[in-house]
Amino acid sequence: MAISKIPSAGFQDNVKFRNIIINGDMSIAQRGTSFTPGDIYTLDRFKVQNGNDGAVTVTQSTDVPTGQGFAKSLKIDVTTADTSIGSGQYMVLQQRIEGQNLQYLKKGTANAESTTLSFWVKSNATNTYTAEIRDADNTRYIGKTFTINDSNTWEKKTITFAGDTSGTLNNDNGRSLDLQIWLSAGSDYTGGTFNNGTWGAGGNNTRISSSNGNLMSSTSNELYITGVQLEAGEVASDFEFLPVDVNLQRCQRYYQQYDYTGTYHAISHGTVISGNQIRIIFPFINTMRSTPSLSNNGVGNFRLNAYGSGADQTCTGMSLIFGTVQNAELNFTKTTSNLSTNTNGRITTEHTNDASLIFNAEL
Repeated sequence: MAISKIPSAGFQDNVKFRNIIINGDMSIAQRGTSFTPGDIYTLDRFKVQNGNDGAVTVTQSTDVPTGQGFAKSLKIDVTTADTSIGSGQYMVLQQRIEGQNLQYLKKGTANAESTTLSFWVKSNATNTYTAEIRDADNTRYIGKTFTINDSNTWEKKTITFAGDTSGTLNNDNGRSLDLQIWLSAGSDYTGGTFNNGTWGAGGNNTRISSSNGNLMSSTSNELYITGVQLEAGEVASDFEFLPVDVNLQRCQRYYQQYDYTGTYHAISHGTVISGNQIRIIFPFINTMRSTPSLSNNGVGNFRLNAYGSGADQTCTGMSLIFGTVQNAELNFTKTTSNLSTNTNGRITTEHTNDASLIFNAEL
């Protein structure tokens, strides 16, 4: 079966997965719906880097542009102001993108594709901000400004970035491009001559416009964003809505959170490998980008149970013994060594607490 080539510019709406951004409609929120970020992922695939003296709360909101098909947005609410952004300080909304998903852009060749960014935004702070694409493989940047014209009004913004004939992107599962929206920036980023739509590899001070506003200037400031789309070509097409299961699967390549609720909820069966340890194989619901790290919401929220030997006991330790992109081998321990080795056991939730297993393979 022939596979159609992705067209260069202004391609039609029937081209599937044209949006390079994942979860651009802000509908997937595995980690939760409210965050106080410093430098953390919030709604799936969107990282907020708040490197200043102020503070914000990031939430998943139902405030969306009317009649556009969106149900959720990402809201940034300033809770502690920073009226004087220091030279190296910033506030950035970011998504990081794998190189192997970007090869059709032909970056670093004479036929490099332009890309067009579009999104809906609403804010009471009628500032100018900078949207930037950062080439993490070759330390190159291109930025353009956009302005919030009307206070507390949803507006659609469209920005086209020229293709870059320098700097080939790595064809692997590593971080190659970042889409970044700068909502505050100090003089380390604004002090030089802004590249303004031109790819460059100069110092940081050429990256961001000196006219860039400061969302952090007041605790009354807030910003909503949704419908984020980055696509090849010089024309913004309508936002590409995906079925929720497809959207979730794409997010789960980078992050999977398994939440267990209820009294003694069974999590997995395993093997007793010593008097106080049970080991399990935990399959992921979708293949991950790379071998993930493991975290949880407290080891004491898990419980070990061996069939026919030793009483149930609260977990006191947990570790990832071995992992792949498809499953993980997990070891759970307890204090008392009273289990019969090489018998069957299981891991459950505690009788009073819910439990979560978290696997992270973010870029």
